[in-house]
Amino acid sequence: MRNFLNDMKSLSKDQDGVVSFEYIIVAACIIGAVVAAFGTGAGGAIATALTGGITSITAAFTAAV
Repeated sequence: MRNFLNDMKSLSKDQDGVVSFEYIIVAACIIGAVVAAFGTGAGGAIATALTGGITSITAAFTAAV
């Protein structure tokens, strides 16, 4: 029983688990920001701007050739 209590005390002082959990939260926030910026398909603001830019570049290149 004493070993168990000592193990629990050392586990409660271990900070590695907290750091790992914080990385998971940061990764979830980054994924959320990317989905919000690009959208889930072709509907995001950045995706729309990129599509419009590529379309106009392609049209200008086709007209020049």
